[in-house]
Amino acid sequence: MTSDRMPALYIGHGAPPLLDDPVWSGQLAAWAGDLPRPTAILIVSAHWESAPVSLSASGAGLVYDFGGFDAKYYRMTYRTPDATALADRIARLMPATEPVHQHTSRGLDHGAWVPLRIMYPDADIPVLQMSLPTHDPERLLTLGERLRPLREEGVLIIGSGFLTHGLPFLTEWRIDAQVPGWSADFDSWAGEALARGDVDTLASYRSKAPGMPYAHPTVEHYSPLFVTLGAASDPGAPGTQVIDGFWMGLSKRSLQVA
Repeated sequence: MTSDRMPALYIGHGAPPLLDDPVWSGQLAAWAGDLPRPTAILIVSAHWESAPVSLSASGAGLVYDFGGFDAKYYRMTYRTPDATALADRIARLMPATEPVHQHTSRGLDHGAWVPLRIMYPDADIPVLQMSLPTHDPERLLTLGERLRPLREEGVLIIGSGFLTHGLPFLTEWRIDAQVPGWSADFDSWAGEALARGDVDTLASYRSKAPGMPYAHPTVEHYSPLFVTLGAASDPGAPGTQVIDGFWMGLSKRSLQVA
């Protein structure tokens, strides 16, 4: 495969109503439009925590891993081309001590297909989802580093989470809800660390970040950031913070690294 070298992204993926938000969906669509066209997409979502590293099944149906939303979201599809070649390539990148498990029936969950329906609505690019095998930043940075060669082959690597995700502590459920202090504080801290390329500080979020543990009572929406940073040519170089602001009080700050 030959293509322009792709960046790596960390995005907030929202919930299914993101598909009806003209502001954020417009930002994601414009971002995708500014990128070289990927040969394939590998996305690591907060919503699939599984070890060892596992890959979704190419062509499998979507996972509707949410409840309480409009019925239309459960009828949505996102059928992408066969991604077997990408799965084989990923398996070759992993060491023998960490073999990849290939699922035969699991499709993309909403942390993958919701943003991708906006970014690549024609569904004409092969897509695989990789599981989040750990929350250890160092191990995730190493995983990202192993995946880095894919970028030279035109593969877009995406870590999909939410920079703050304190759902139990939200009191309003409007897109323009007032931003809780813990969300604003964590977002500001992370934005400043990202601007410095300070991976060590970002990795020490449990002890250093303001707003914890409210910003992340569980950390699966933050952890994909480290796969993205590991896939960067220089993880310590500041990336470009393409999207900022809040959605339902949660930070949608998103990053592109070279």
